[in-house]
Amino acid sequence: MSGLDRSPAGWHTIVTSASFLWSNLQNIKDWEIMDDLQADMGPSGETMQDMSPPGICEGYLMKRRKWPLKGWHKRFFVLDKGILRYSRNQYDNSKGKLSGSMDVSLAVMSVNRKARRIDLDTGDNLYHIKTKSHDLFYIWVTKLSAHRIFKKNEAAHVHNGFLHALSHGSSVVQRNGAMQDVVMTLSLTMCIFVPVPQSESGRRSSDRPPSVADSMAEYFDACDDICASSTEASDESGLSDASTTSTRKYRASLSKAPSKSKRVLQNTGRRTTLAAVCPDNSHVGLMAILYNNIGKDLSRVSMPAALNEPVNLLQRLCEELEYSELLDIANRTDDPYQRMVYIAAFAISGYATAQYRNRYKPFNPVLGETFECVREDRGFRYISEQVCHHPPISACHATSGNFCFWQDQRWKNKFWGKSLEIMPAGMINVTLSRYGDHYEWNKVVTCIHNVLSQQRYLEHYGEVTIHNLNSSVCTCKITFVKSRYWGSDANKNEVRGQVLDQGGNVVHRFGGFWHEGIFCDTLPNPQCIWKPNPQPKDYILYYGFSNFAMEMNELTPDLKPLLPPTDSRLRPDQRMLEEGRVEEADKKKDEVEEKQRERRKILSKRGEEHIPRFFRKSIDAAGRDVWVTNGTYWNLRENPGFANIKNLELW
Repeated sequence: MSGLDRSPAGWHTIVTSASFLWSNLQNIKDWEIMDDLQADMGPSGETMQDMSPPGICEGYLMKRRKWPLKGWHKRFFVLDKGILRYSRNQYDNSKGKLSGSMDVSLAVMSVNRKARRIDLDTGDNLYHIKTKSHDLFYIWVTKLSAHRIFKKNEAAHVHNGFLHALSHGSSVVQRNGAMQDVVMTLSLTMCIFVPVPQSESGRRSSDRPPSVADSMAEYFDACDDICASSTEASDESGLSDASTTSTRKYRASLSKAPSKSKRVLQNTGRRTTLAAVCPDNSHVGLMAILYNNIGKDLSRVSMPAALNEPVNLLQRLCEELEYSELLDIANRTDDPYQRMVYIAAFAISGYATAQYRNRYKPFNPVLGETFECVREDRGFRYISEQVCHHPPISACHATSGNFCFWQDQRWKNKFWGKSLEIMPAGMINVTLSRYGDHYEWNKVVTCIHNVLSQQRYLEHYGEVTIHNLNSSVCTCKITFVKSRYWGSDANKNEVRGQVLDQGGNVVHRFGGFWHEGIFCDTLPNPQCIWKPNPQPKDYILYYGFSNFAMEMNELTPDLKPLLPPTDSRLRPDQRMLEEGRVEEADKKKDEVEEKQRERRKILSKRGEEHIPRFFRKSIDAAGRDVWVTNGTYWNLRENPGFANIKNLELW
């Protein structure tokens, strides 16, 4: 055998498997996913934390080629303390020349005994491995399982104090089993906040393991996007030694400097919690849903209510105004270059909410659905409407004494098997009342990694260019840096930007992280220009909502009579979900969607099209179709009032 098993005494085979749903259409039944989270006890009853690390396993294995995923080549693998490393040969390994490495505790591990295949998928890395004999296959499966358990329990031990404190912070976060501890620990370690599974009584369920279908690896990516090594990997992020130094400086500055734009949080009189905590959706077979809708536009696929959060896309667009004070500051800043810095900070701040919102998806608005938001404390009022169903287009418009904000957003998505890319189209527009500036910019790609796993996380990447359509004095370029596959987390969520004059010279530069804040060191007084507001207490239990998002769907007795019946706060399935009535929400969601289909059929028979009520289609300066407000909403709200006129019946 080519594998050398150097195991200490006490380690035995610990392999628990569950039925694997999908590797490809020909050999579904041959794949299994290794579910070793429950194996937290050793053969003699002692916990894994008390046991010594499993022994090293090393030897030659066959690894599938990176591109174009055809054929196999022999590589030398070493598994030590939960880290799997490989080199081109044993000599390279002895010299420390590695081709790649992976923390196996973070991977979804699936096996095909018949084909002697082991696949490890962390979302960023995907290893397809094959052994030459069944004996060697079982050795590696056993050792990989042992190392995975050891690494996970090691993480649980490190974070035990934090988990203990968290469990005493809320009556609903109770630990009823070591397996649940491990799951929560792993999630916290990866900064992915998995909701606490709830039973009907509001307490955590301890008798149901995580769903295998939800933690499935995938086997139909368009390409294998892992990099073979840190030396071979292309520097997609564009990072250099200089930019890395700047990153450290920005991070250090952010930790010290107060934010000029950060509002002192005051009691707004609005709610600070929801009626019920977020539901456990680990039982929802997302893999099966996607399997049954291969090749379809995912925006047309009806998802169970348990996968949703109790806000919709119209409200999500409003969340981009959480840091509208940056626009207020810009409207008081005389220098056009500094003004652009604050506009750029506002453009970045709209992504901050995504840090904690990767576990659930917003409701898709039905055609004709609306949402208003009046914030006297922030000085703006906002209206949005779903103006088109296919393709889905959401339009919004907000005004204040300092600015005007509008956009229409449509999304395209690409499902790559283990990740989902969301590519927004449409431009964001802001005008400032004092200077007559009209700023316009695009949005970047949002990618949800490990989309089929409970360990999913979210990333933004791409370029944003901000133009002032009424002045060519300056422009701004912002880079949302794509994470390195083989780097540390030091550059995760990094953002870098420059304000350029007409000649292309850098006037201001700024940087930081879209989840931590932005620092500008070229202002007369170098400062942190934006930091996200602190999260509310127990936000993990409430969908990861910020305070602003927590207030979004609130419906007060004095507000209800003023709203049109099409407002999202009056949507019954969304309200039922917010109140924890998940099964009722599921049934009502089906009814709402069926009613929408019936309306479309009626219009089609008449040869008519839906006409949006508060927005109209127009052409912008670049010749693009855009949706802008028709200016009727607030007038109708005031006189004669929506209760006194005919309205759409959406639900």
